[in-house]
Amino acid sequence: MPEKVVIIGSGPAGWSAAIYAARANLKPVVYEGAFHPDMVPLGQLAFTTEVENYPGFPFGDVRALVETAIAPERQYVLPPVPKGHEKNGRPHYAVQGTELVALMKEQAINFGTRVVGDDIIDVEFGAGTHASPHKLTSRDNGSVEAITVIIATGARANWLGLPSEETYKNKGVSACAVCDGALPRFRNQHVLVVGGGDTAVEEANYLTNFASKVTMVVRRDELRASKIMAQRALNNPKIEMAWHSQVDEVLGNDKQGLTAVRLKNSQEGKTRDVEAGGLFVAIGHTPNTKFLNGKLDLNDKGYIKLTTPFRTHTSAPGVFAAGDVSDDYYRQAVTSAGTGCMAALDAERYLALHE
Repeated sequence: MPEKVVIIGSGPAGWSAAIYAARANLKPVVYEGAFHPDMVPLGQLAFTTEVENYPGFPFGDVRALVETAIAPERQYVLPPVPKGHEKNGRPHYAVQGTELVALMKEQAINFGTRVVGDDIIDVEFGAGTHASPHKLTSRDNGSVEAITVIIATGARANWLGLPSEETYKNKGVSACAVCDGALPRFRNQHVLVVGGGDTAVEEANYLTNFASKVTMVVRRDELRASKIMAQRALNNPKIEMAWHSQVDEVLGNDKQGLTAVRLKNSQEGKTRDVEAGGLFVAIGHTPNTKFLNGKLDLNDKGYIKLTTPFRTHTSAPGVFAAGDVSDDYYRQAVTSAGTGCMAALDAERYLALHE
């Protein structure tokens, strides 16, 4: 018998979909990934430190909640308690990305979700019925058939590819200003934004709410952003431009994290070290859709195209998409969780109509 619902991906969208599907007695199966470089268990939140903007998780003794809510055998994924975050002798901090998504996973499991630690590497979409189910092939555990499929594989940030960039990720290097810009380490600091498109301009403008100064590192002598967006950056007194420049090295130490960024001028070939408290890489995202092998309609950026307004339907019947894999605009944990809920409800109604 085919499964009623198979969910591919294990970030906020995937676990939200699982919670709703499990509570509807659809017995969902989640393929959470297996530490593949592109799609890791728990999604992009696994690379995030403190999350200050997810509703319902203010600063507090988060670790006490985590340790009582998550089964001991699944606590191995939890990061260390942040150092120096104490109040009255107890940890006091905003929930960390790994903690938040691990709580979501636990909630889904509590309602009966089955979890497979494997990657889906190929798909064959049928008519979405018992007679013609969808067939999904995993890397290590054979294939599974499903009447409905929810794709929640997310999108990964594009990075510069420098070893020093990797060293200081979450220690001053970020790919999301909205996620991290308000953190204490960036407040009243000089920060740099790499990129010249609309996203980079949006990030730079947003960061001026917290940083003392923002420098945009741009390869050319002009911004690729739309004219109105470019003008906003050029008119902002807190934003300066480093034209014909690229990041050559990220500098720092174990105690402080990132302390400076080495820039190289492509015209002169000279380098200079710029003291900074943060580096935000805004050179785009890549949706995790390679495993689809062209079997769903994608937009011009490679994201799954949703075919019905305000729904999560894709070009294949009974196949739904949620989270960043179909969202090239918001890319937030809370919006991903919301669309995960929507996808589960869409799947439930599809099953009610077709079974």
